[in-house]
Order: sequence, then structure tokens, then C-alpha cells
Amino acid sequence: MQSAVSLSLSSPSSVARSGLTSSHNAPLLTPGSLRFCGLRVEAFHSKSSLLTSSSRLDRLYVNSNLIKVVAASKDNGAPSNSHFDYDLVIIGAGVGGHGAALHAVEKGLKTAIVEGDVVGGTCVNRGCVPSKALLAVSGRMRELQNEHHMKSFGLQVAAAGYDRQAVADHANNLASKIRSNLTNSMKALGVDILTGFGTILGPQKLKYGKRDSGDTVITAKDIIIATGSIPFVPKGIEVDGKTVITSDHALKLEFVPEWIAIVGSGYIGLEFSDVYTALGSEVTFIEALDQLMPGFDPEIGKLAQRVLINPRKIDSHIGVFASKITPAKNGKPVQIELIDAKTKEPKDTLEVDAALIATGRAPFTQGLGLENINVQTQRGFVPVDERMRVINADGKLVPHLFCIGDANGKMMLAHAASAQGISVVEQLSGNDHVLNHLSIPAACFTHPEISMVGLTEPQAREKAEKEGFEVSVAKTSFKANTKALAENEGEGLAKLIYRPDNGEILGVHIFGLHAADLIHEASNAIALGTRIQDIKFAVHAHPTLSEVLDELFKSAKVKIGAPGQVVEPVPV
Repeated sequence: MQSAVSLSLSSPSSVARSGLTSSHNAPLLTPGSLRFCGLRVEAFHSKSSLLTSSSRLDRLYVNSNLIKVVAASKDNGAPSNSHFDYDLVIIGAGVGGHGAALHAVEKGLKTAIVEGDVVGGTCVNRGCVPSKALLAVSGRMRELQNEHHMKSFGLQVAAAGYDRQAVADHANNLASKIRSNLTNSMKALGVDILTGFGTILGPQKLKYGKRDSGDTVITAKDIIIATGSIPFVPKGIEVDGKTVITSDHALKLEFVPEWIAIVGSGYIGLEFSDVYTALGSEVTFIEALDQLMPGFDPEIGKLAQRVLINPRKIDSHIGVFASKITPAKNGKPVQIELIDAKTKEPKDTLEVDAALIATGRAPFTQGLGLENINVQTQRGFVPVDERMRVINADGKLVPHLFCIGDANGKMMLAHAASAQGISVVEQLSGNDHVLNHLSIPAACFTHPEISMVGLTEPQAREKAEKEGFEVSVAKTSFKANTKALAENEGEGLAKLIYRPDNGEILGVHIFGLHAADLIHEASNAIALGTRIQDIKFAVHAHPTLSEVLDELFKSAKVKIGAPGQVVEPVPV
């Protein structure tokens, strides 16, 4: 489960333009020569002589170069510079740190990763992974409960039920399996896993350890901060972990309340509403903005609300803050005091069985020792440039120090963190590498799913007005797709936002069956600079859902004589 996407549309940091470079001597190239990276996460089982894949986070990657890396990394080698204990130390073993560590070993760097909690971070243990297990259950429950849907296939199904503890165990077991896979993959490649909390002591020096076992000081040529985030809880809300909970607690599914209020209707809130309503709960959304599902493309959000919210046992209070939430105690239910978001005047008081706080996430950057290197966080985030290089309080780059993932706030998604980590390692290997965040997709795993990449229509039109170009929109419906109709899942829409003068893809938004899987054709096209006039000739298997994208690109009207592939992609 992911928090809302935070993506700046402004130009790259002025620090990067000033000519400042870090002392690892990575060459600065022109935009036309920049390489853009995507996400690759590899996980291997150390208990077997074969490298095998067992999950969505694990991918078999076999070639001669990797075999050489595996053979050479049994003892993690020696640092390239004898003055340091390691070439690279990563603080935080979440998905971002894991991706960076594996890529570093592949590049021949002696690598260690420091983790004070458990390997896998938020995504594996308290986010993306266990939430997908719960959503898999909710999807099946929703289908079995839909008598009309079943009858349309000629199927007769008795009343569906569930075992709460078995559902919770499914989520927990999946998280444990993926956590084990990530740990084994790093051990198999020789990454040193150092247990404890990491603190930077000064340039290229840090310590790690548990509070009760003392600290160990190590040195590294380069350091990556990858400490992730924690649930954000606004003031006035008392979390007891039982009746007033965050996503961390909700994923344990210790009970299913009859009526639960969800504070926030972004990714986290929307996915949990899908789970709770499928399991029989009534849901009330509390949203500070004047519409539900802020952050989504408005047209997609409107359709999604009609399908995901209106027919279900969900009501909402919009334009209000939950100024105070008191857990259930002494036989009294959870008390929620609402105030107007603009006037701050009291609006209402709700009494519910439980409240889930889904108001986003906050960076986990306390205790990193940033004051030792003159770095000041901004709302808790570590300031970085477009190459993930840390910027100090004087606006200068801190040599040999990088920050990736939720801790820098550029885009709070697990796969974005991994892509940023891989980009940093490329720089450390002598390849200047800038990640185009506009090419990174996001998804909400409701039923049906929502996915997106690039700009929303309002963002694109705002950009067009500033830069002086035209914006066009193309749409296709799932109702015209054979595979979707075969599944009786014709409710859905794909939307393309583009420039008709040159065929540049500005954004793609999908609501419908397997939208989270379909978005990658569009995201890869943006990453590679592929124009509509080129991608519309791609061939898609029939009948498949991928033809939704095929029809979408074919329906776009690009002016005759428009140039082909993007020559100079601009880093964001």
C-alpha cells in the first residue's frame, strides 16, 4: 500500500544547475546523453544452488555478468579503496535499500546494509505486500458475493464466508516469505547485513548498533540514506492500536469492525475501504479536501467513485478535519470531532466502532545524525538534487552522501525508491544517471484497480499554458475489449493525455480490470521517450486486456509530419 504520490513539476534543483559536483567524480553529461533507469529488484534463494524466483519482488536474472558477480561476492570482496571498510553502506533495508545493494554488488562494490528493524521495511512488512494479501481476499469475497456476476457465468455459489484469523495469517505469511526472500538474496550475493540503527558521525563515517549492545563505527566511500517513512498521525488523534489505528495495525486484521471511519481517501484509505466493505464493515470517509480521492485525475476519480464508493456501504464527510479522535473505552465507542477545514468551526461528532488514520506518511529521518554534516531536513525530508545527492543547510552538496525513497519525499512509492537507489549506484560506477520521475507508474489495488503515470489532465494543461503547447486527450473503454467482456468486467476507462504537435505522451490513467499491470506499457514509453506515432504500430496479442492500450494509442490524433522518438528527455 502506498501513500499519495508527491511529484514536483518544477524544474530541477537550482543546486544541480550551479555546477556543484560531488567528489566521487561522476561525469556530468548533457541531457541528450543521460540514461534513464527503471525498477529492477532481484531476489534469490540462498538455500539452493539454483537462482529461482518465487514472488513479484523476486526476478530471475541470469547472464554471464551476474554469474561472475555471484562467484566473486561470497565474501563480499574488498573495498576498492583500502582507506574504507566498504565502498557503499546503505542505511535502511527496505525495497529501496535492497535494490541499491543488489545493483551495487553487481557493479563490484563492497556493500553493507544497516537495518535497525527487519529487512523489507514498510513495503514488505507493513505496506505493499501484506495489503495485497488482504486485497486478494477482498477481491474474491466481492466476486463470490455478487450473485448477479456469478449467474452471468452460469455459476451458483452458496453464501460466502471467511475466517478472520486465516485471512490475517495469509497476509502475515506472505510478508514473512518475501522478507526471507529479500534477506536470502542479499546474503547470497555477499551483502553484509549489519543489525542496528545507523547514525552518520561525519563525512564517510557512521556507527550502528542496538541501544543495549553498544555501537560499531565503520567507514564507507559512499553512504545512501534509505530509512523510509512511518504513518503520519495529525495532532489531536490518539492512536491506541486497537480501536484507533494506522495502516500498520490494520494490516494485522485483529478484528473487523461493524462501522469504521477512515480518515483520508487517498491510496491507503481507498484500498482499506475495499477490504473492510468486502468483509462486511460499513465505512465512513473523512476527507479534508472538497472531494474524495484527491490526487487522482479528476475524470478517473469521478468514475472510480461511481464504482468503488457509491454502490458500497460507504458514506463520507468532505471538507472537514478530524480535530480530535478518542479511542473506545469504558463501554463508549470511538469519538470523532469534526471541524470545517476552512473556518475551523465545529461541524459534527461521530461515534464509530473504529477509526483508521490514513492521512499519508511522514519521513523517518530522526536519529540519523544529519546535524553532524550540517544537513537540515525540510518537513522531515532530507533535501536532495535530481541525482539524489544530499544538500546541506548552506545549499551545497554533501560529498559521498545520497538519500533515496520516502526519506527524500520526491515520490513516496517503494518502486520509486528502488529506482532511485539503482540510479545512485550507476553514478557511483561512473555513469551519470538521472531518473525521470514522470515515467514512474503508481497503482491503487482496489477492485477494479486504478493506475497512472505522468501528469493528470489539469497538470498537463497548466504546463501547456506555461510552455505554450497544445494538449489533446484520447480515451478508450473496457466495454470495447473482448477479454474484459469475457470476464464480465467491462466497467473501465483508459485515458491518454498527449501533445498532438509531436506525439509526446504526457500522462496515462487507467481504471479497470488489471489496470496496475496495464500501465507499464505507457510508463516504459515515457521512460524511453517513445512517441505515439511510433508506439501505435506495436502489436498486441488478441484477445488481451493490453488491447485497451493499443486502441488508446491508435485513437490519438498526432499531426502529420510530427518528429519521432524523443531526443533529449528532460530529467525531473
